[in-house]
Amino acid sequence: MADFALPKNSRITKGKSHPAPAGASRTKTFTIYRYDPDSGENPRYDNFVIDLDDCGPMVLDALIKIKSEIDPSLTFRRSCREGICGSCSMNMDGKNGLACTTAIEDIKGNIRITPLPAMDVIKDLVPDFTHFYAQYASIQPWLKTVSPPPSGKERLQSPEDRNKLDGLYECILCACCSTSCPSYWWNSDRFLGPAILLQAYRWLADSRDEATGERLDELEDPFRLYRCHTIMNCANVCPKGLSPAKAIAEIKKMEAERIV
Repeated sequence: MADFALPKNSRITKGKSHPAPAGASRTKTFTIYRYDPDSGENPRYDNFVIDLDDCGPMVLDALIKIKSEIDPSLTFRRSCREGICGSCSMNMDGKNGLACTTAIEDIKGNIRITPLPAMDVIKDLVPDFTHFYAQYASIQPWLKTVSPPPSGKERLQSPEDRNKLDGLYECILCACCSTSCPSYWWNSDRFLGPAILLQAYRWLADSRDEATGERLDELEDPFRLYRCHTIMNCANVCPKGLSPAKAIAEIKKMEAERIV
């Protein structure tokens, strides 16, 4: 797994250690990346030893406990706590995932937590999603039609056509897949990455959308689409069990078929 993007002209220094409370018999050490741009200090790793008998079962529970009881300056994103919003995506023990659905007991030994790889860091575990969301906007992720709606009614789909969207609409844009992709690490300025391409295929696969040719024209590019080499990192880390690699392959197939 590639590392996260360090601030320019900086290096990681030795951080602070916070021991377990007295009497704790079942503990786990969390080594957490810390970076505050306003402080002017180098990034560091802080160690927090948590009493597991006084903590919830998920990594997010430990982070909330640390922020609430030990270090209120620790910064991270979180919202639903149910694997729906994608806010708490981060790298835990070398694998991208959601802190709210990653069980502490599933990670052996100490747990090292860093921001998502290959993204600029705003503070601590908070990556900058500005470019990622701009790429999402670039695929125009909404239904595009030219024909008028049928007498004021909804545009209907058959059950079979609706089923084609399964495995696509569930994406929560957590960026776990894109930031686990080597092609995205090195070419994120031009390669759209697994998450955005899966979202692009979601509209290509929608029987109600009438902009297939236009969408394929926008994706037909050596970098925007074809930097994917199908190494399956994206599918291996997706917290929703989706396969962006399969969606990308379907886009490539559509591009090839229209050329023939």
